[in-house]
Amino acid sequence: MTIYVGNLSYDVTQEDLTAVFSEYGTVKKAYLPTDRETGKLRGFAFVDLSTEEEEQQAIETLDGANWMGRDMKVNKARPRERR
Repeated sequence: MTIYVGNLSYDVTQEDLTAVFSEYGTVKKAYLPTDRETGKLRGFAFVDLSTEEEEQQAIETLDGANWMGRDMKVNKARPRERR
């Protein structure tokens, strides 16, 4: 399972994201997508933790939490839709 993290500050780094989510378990992967044209962060990320229990605890605790001046939106990531 992958966690979607939205409404992030554009100043967040992969290290920041890993540090926050490592409080809930082992972070296997943290990915911050960038805009193809500008190379700037898009304001959301995806995080994979070791177990679904760790991920569920992170979702329950961090959804709506204020971090870096913004209220994060944290939930299970949905499969990417085909265009």
